[in-house]
Amino acid sequence: MCGRYCIEEEDSPEELQRIIEILNRRGDTPVKTSGEIFPSNTVPVLAFNRKLDVTPFSMRWGYSLSSGKLIINARSESAKTTPLFKDSFANRRCLIPASAYFEWRREGSNREKHRISARDERLFYMAGVYRHVDEICEFAILTKSPDPNISFIHDRMPVIFSGEQAFNWLDRNADTGYLLNKATSAVEYRRLG
Repeated sequence: MCGRYCIEEEDSPEELQRIIEILNRRGDTPVKTSGEIFPSNTVPVLAFNRKLDVTPFSMRWGYSLSSGKLIINARSESAKTTPLFKDSFANRRCLIPASAYFEWRREGSNREKHRISARDERLFYMAGVYRHVDEICEFAILTKSPDPNISFIHDRMPVIFSGEQAFNWLDRNADTGYLLNKATSAVEYRRLG
């Protein structure tokens, strides 16, 4: 599961700087481009534009339900068939740039926060799906079973892509099963408290 993630501003990779510059130039929606990201924040997300070029967009984290509840994650194993995500999974996949994500390990009444990042990567992409609701784009992050070295923290983790693998995720004709199986599990963690 992923309930918070971060984009580190200092020493950010050129790729992330380009994404932020494009969104700032457009100036359409205030976007949170650094620090800890919470559900309902509007953040940079990559998706295909109408010409099928990979383009940064500002999107709000969480599918809003009529009850007011936000659905921030979708299980990668079932998103293809779950009514809420089925159309998005087939037609509107996206990539969410991140430096790390956070999980809390419960031990009795105590909760320990852990920062989890891709091994040897300053920037990675989480797989997501999105939809349009009343002129707002909303996204959810896909999750999977965790890497064995972090399974003691939580029983889910985001689907993480790096390199060329990431951009294949956006292709509507991609073999999504293959890509989800090949998503990286090479993560490392640090206990924050």
